[in-house]
Amino acid sequence: MTETSSILPGTLDMLVLKVLSLEPMHGWGIGERIQQCSREVFLVNQGTLYPTLERLQQRGWIINDWRITENNRRARYYTLTPLGATQLREARRSWSRASGAVNWILQTR
Repeated sequence: MTETSSILPGTLDMLVLKVLSLEPMHGWGIGERIQQCSREVFLVNQGTLYPTLERLQQRGWIINDWRITENNRRARYYTLTPLGATQLREARRSWSRASGAVNWILQTR
């Protein structure tokens, strides 16, 4: 039996941007990729993902267009913008710094 975890607040944006840095994807595919890459630790609720995608679009970090999926269905595909790539780099730096600090604290005796 595998335990799943909630994604820490503020990290879903970064994970979505990372997934989209690999290739344009539709919403369901983004959630699946996060789940696969996290080895099933993170399960992204579609009710959380779509508002996140909307927010990222409003910030200019991603754009979307309609395409046909591998199942021959019409879906909205999301693509990382140059501004989104810049944001991803900054988010990765911040995450690295914060997670390093948490690890230092946890290792303190």
